[in-house]
Amino acid sequence: MGYYMLRSMSWLIYKIPDRITYLISDLLFVILFYLARYRRDVVTCNLSKSFPEKSKKELDDIAVKFYHHLCDCFLETLYFDWISDKKVRERVKFINPEMANEYMEKGRTVIVLMGHYNNWECFNNWGLHSEHKSYAIYKKLRNRSFERFYIHLRSRFGSFPLERALTFRQLSEDLRDSIPSLSLFLIDQTPRVHDIQYWTTFLNQDTAVLVGPEKIAVKLNTVVLFGKTKKVKRGFYEVEFELITENAKSCRKFEITEKSTNFMERLIIESPEFWLWSHRKWKHKRATWESENLQQVSPEIV
Repeated sequence: MGYYMLRSMSWLIYKIPDRITYLISDLLFVILFYLARYRRDVVTCNLSKSFPEKSKKELDDIAVKFYHHLCDCFLETLYFDWISDKKVRERVKFINPEMANEYMEKGRTVIVLMGHYNNWECFNNWGLHSEHKSYAIYKKLRNRSFERFYIHLRSRFGSFPLERALTFRQLSEDLRDSIPSLSLFLIDQTPRVHDIQYWTTFLNQDTAVLVGPEKIAVKLNTVVLFGKTKKVKRGFYEVEFELITENAKSCRKFEITEKSTNFMERLIIESPEFWLWSHRKWKHKRATWESENLQQVSPEIV
């Protein structure tokens, strides 16, 4: 029932004019920010630690803009559930799709790294810009209705949703069968404490980062790109690829992870309101992790 309720809601959002959609978004903002106070403490803490040089007023302004954008993203995601091929091309433009396609035309496997920045669901229409196979890598959700909805959403334009645990096996099989592909990974998720292998400084804080995408890239010697997104205006986005490496095997250990994290950080510093500040990114503390000897710390990690 939850799945069909989401589909019904998304159909209604698709049918109403944009001006009404964004009036609803503004109303949701009031409810979320002032009444429900959704994760206000998490957002405030994350912002203050990430930008210690900013005044309280500056941080409050970023928080307000973030909640407005979060409400926009929620309704836009519902809208994308029914959007036509023509309209999605107008609303989400790929600046340089040839960069990824040229590598795949040469038989290469391409991995694209992105974060929860702007509306990350806007990448779902990549299948309209390429004849090659593409995967949207996802982490299983506890709520089955939401998971079913997002699997449907991410497969609408030809991509294949692929559960994270199955990614390496699938890409290995494609490589063996000479099938070029593109896979999208969201890299700013927090690893489980027992899976932490690398720490870096991100937004002025010690941060545990995922290294799974780098490990897959190195083992398969893929091309690695960063997906840079820009919000042109409400409901309209641009995606641009930037090269991290053409040969992942040639990179130093954790170099891909570090470069992609730096790309992400620069985007956030430039326009901080578009990142997912309600995410509990820093729930693990490096000092605690090291003191409890959850994993042998190598010189490379230190």
